[in-house]
Amino acid sequence: MGLQLNLGLSRRVSVGERRGAFGAVIVASTGLLAGCTLFPASGPTPHSVVAEARTAASPYVLVNLDPNVVSLLAPQKRKGLSAMGPRGAVPAVRLGVGDVVSVTIFEAAAGGLFIPNPGSTRPGNYVTLPDQIVDDAGNITVPYAGAMHVAGRKIPDVQAEIVEKLKDRAIEPQVVITLKDQKASQVSVLGEVNGPSRFPITPSGDRVLDVIARAGGPKYPGYQTYVTLQRGGKEGTELFDDLVARPIDNVYIRPGDIIVVSNKPQRFVALGASGKNGQIDFDAEHMTLSEALGKAGGLIDGRANPSYVFVYRLEDRSTLQQFGQPAPLLATDFVPVIYSVNLRDPSGYFLASQFYMRNKDVLYATNAPVSDLSKVFSLLRDTAGANGDIRSF
Repeated sequence: MGLQLNLGLSRRVSVGERRGAFGAVIVASTGLLAGCTLFPASGPTPHSVVAEARTAASPYVLVNLDPNVVSLLAPQKRKGLSAMGPRGAVPAVRLGVGDVVSVTIFEAAAGGLFIPNPGSTRPGNYVTLPDQIVDDAGNITVPYAGAMHVAGRKIPDVQAEIVEKLKDRAIEPQVVITLKDQKASQVSVLGEVNGPSRFPITPSGDRVLDVIARAGGPKYPGYQTYVTLQRGGKEGTELFDDLVARPIDNVYIRPGDIIVVSNKPQRFVALGASGKNGQIDFDAEHMTLSEALGKAGGLIDGRANPSYVFVYRLEDRSTLQQFGQPAPLLATDFVPVIYSVNLRDPSGYFLASQFYMRNKDVLYATNAPVSDLSKVFSLLRDTAGANGDIRSF
């Protein structure tokens, strides 16, 4: 659009003539607003968004919010860590390669296999063997019982086997095995905790929150902290706050488990005629569109167009099928979607309070047509001020 204004006065004209010329220019300028790209803008006009969406070659889909759309887009409850295993079963501590054990053998009286001198009976009549490490083959060695495979076995089972092997040679033998250094039955806690480390599992059993607490707890608020449990080639992830609120998901850990605590803050971008533009944190697990508008400072009175508030998002194709919306012929699994809500309609606020934002959404508050007209007035004032005495108008 080209618009040249020359209000310089080559002859003396009346005030009425000046005002008439100025008014004519305003009318002509206003008529050109629909297709004008001269004036600054923070984004596309509602007319251009709607018109483009109606074309066959549109790269995006425009979806008007209604109760059905809002219901289909409601956050789905994620599967918690309870899917990783039963919560009620306390996993038994089993011996494993690298563990250090101490074996103590008791006899009922002196003169047996390990207490040979009848005249030197001692209280307890026992002998403690030197500490030994469960070797790479998973074995330990006990005198007169030989090499014994202990890896993967419970301590009471190993004690019973040693007694069985010694009962014909020792006097009523009893065996006590003490786990001196636990290496095999450990869990790793990594990521955004105050003290990442590896911990041995206690015989009484430890749950996920127990070992996170032993690691110093998460560094960041629970609403943006995720806990991932890796076990046997599988993994499950749950929000920390959900894990606290749902005891059924606070499962017992098992040897070799890896717990990764990660910080994943959710953010959206506010643009256009809102009180605050830029990247804004959710500061909560979930945030509705109405809450997002509030955090963005609301719509600017006198500039925003409440009839067209847009949310830009990449949506899965299957979601569009639930809407009954055809998807553009794109090679990707995700389709650009623009959700539109009319806040001039009183019911629009109910829809906005039930429509949930997602991480990386773009909230765009469009400009009202009158805001473009105000730009015309501003331009005319500036031009008139440069070419004549604007006070005369």
